[in-house]
Amino acid sequence: MAQKGVQLDQETFCCSICLEVLKDPVTIPCGHSYCMNCINNFWDEGEEKLPSCPQCRQTFTQKPELGKNTMLAALVEQMKKSGLQAAPADHCYAGPEDVACDFCSGRKLKAIIIIICVVCLAYYCQKHLQPHHDAAPLKKHQLVDPSKNLQDNICPRHGEVMKMFCRTDQKSICYLCSVEEHKGHDIVSAAAERTERQREMEVSRQQIQQQIQDREKDVKLLQQEVEAINQSADKTVEDSEEIFTELISLLQKRSSDVKQQIRSQQETEVRRVRELEEELQQEITDLKRRDAEMKQLSDTEDHNQFLHNYLSLPPLSESIHSSISIHPLSYFQDVTAAVSEVRGRLQDILRDTWTNISLTITDVDVLLSDSQPEPKSRAGFLKYSCEITLDPNTAHTLLLLSEENRKVTFMDENQSYSDHPDRFTDYLQVLSRESLTGRHYWEVERKANVVFVAVSYKNISRSGDESLFGNNDNSWSLYCDSEKYIFLYNSIDTFISGPPTSRIGVYLDHRAGVLSFYSVSETMTLLHRVQTSFTQPLHAGVWVGKNVGDSAEFCKLR
Repeated sequence: MAQKGVQLDQETFCCSICLEVLKDPVTIPCGHSYCMNCINNFWDEGEEKLPSCPQCRQTFTQKPELGKNTMLAALVEQMKKSGLQAAPADHCYAGPEDVACDFCSGRKLKAIIIIICVVCLAYYCQKHLQPHHDAAPLKKHQLVDPSKNLQDNICPRHGEVMKMFCRTDQKSICYLCSVEEHKGHDIVSAAAERTERQREMEVSRQQIQQQIQDREKDVKLLQQEVEAINQSADKTVEDSEEIFTELISLLQKRSSDVKQQIRSQQETEVRRVRELEEELQQEITDLKRRDAEMKQLSDTEDHNQFLHNYLSLPPLSESIHSSISIHPLSYFQDVTAAVSEVRGRLQDILRDTWTNISLTITDVDVLLSDSQPEPKSRAGFLKYSCEITLDPNTAHTLLLLSEENRKVTFMDENQSYSDHPDRFTDYLQVLSRESLTGRHYWEVERKANVVFVAVSYKNISRSGDESLFGNNDNSWSLYCDSEKYIFLYNSIDTFISGPPTSRIGVYLDHRAGVLSFYSVSETMTLLHRVQTSFTQPLHAGVWVGKNVGDSAEFCKLR
């Protein structure tokens, strides 16, 4: 409380004009006190006809005679000796970067408001602004925040405040400008134009704020997608490693089993050979002994003894073993061939499935495909080209696959395919090995009178009328011959006009649900576009076969 009292005393003994400690204090008839020089300068420089008090605005019929207030002067001196200083720094003197009050004498204070009107155009501090709060005529003046660009509001030609706006020339003008060079233009008050522009700006701000909210939602969505992608990738890597580890373990177990079987069979065969060898050795020993006996008998000189002993010899028995036959080029080589065959099949499976795995990985596309428009040129389509190979397990038995399973030809006899549940049995059709998601483009070269170029789900029927491409809701097909095109889906035929060609381009954007067929020659012509929602991976397909030798080939585009 003591500190607060000192602060009040300091303000009490400060001049409200210069805002410093009173010097030669005088008190005017209304009771307010000022520095003698400050009040005299105020009255001398003022435009009012009658002198008035700067604070309460009381007017006097004549300039009061001023006499030094000795009691107040003595108090000021006493307060100075007790530590009274000049007005605190927070009275805000104007610095180099501030707007100064136009009416302060000596060191100027910062202007806190700007008065803009036809009569006065100046910067005011808090003290000198007071009349605009008290005097009725001044209360109508417009008060705005202080600015150093006060002259920007003055017409450089007429020196008047620019309170109007010319919409024709899009510039601020004064009243004199409006009746001279801007006469006849669309002119409104600056305030009216400001209101209109403010309204437009508010609409723009609302749009911007809505866009900000939308973009913030998008950013949040993208951040969530990044987290989901990372989690999914980490989980997939973990699962894949586990699966491959199981496969490796399975192969190692099969390798161990084969090794164990080979060693067991090796032991069995060696034992059999050893046993036979021992029997033969025993037989050789017996024969050698008999030969020795006969040689001894042969050396006997007594004829009767020889005959007697010879006739008592037991007859020579036949060998219990026939001539031994072996196969030195066989042994376990057939096992090696069988294992090699397994290796070849595994390599084929891994090659085929790796294509699907690789395509599936590259088809991961978080951002919506509609952000990537359909290409407009063949060069643009070729960016999405993919190599299609046909699956022999799906081919009708009268179809021959060649050219690394990219070409299919109608034959007059069944091919040597093994039985498989995926094989088409009623229509001359075949599906691709690759399952397609994402964005892909391929081309089919037709060397036949009639060809169906199609895409299909894997679960399409393999027999019956519903197995024909386009004759169900699991496949989409374009019938092509030398004269016409027909699009088929769910047993509905749509006749299409277009330039005849031997090559058909197919563009698929699985995520966007877009399937397009193009006639490809020197230029590309859109034949038909499907907009739907695909629920499963798709496979490329083709039907061929009116005459023996008819064929269709999936072209190499890279």
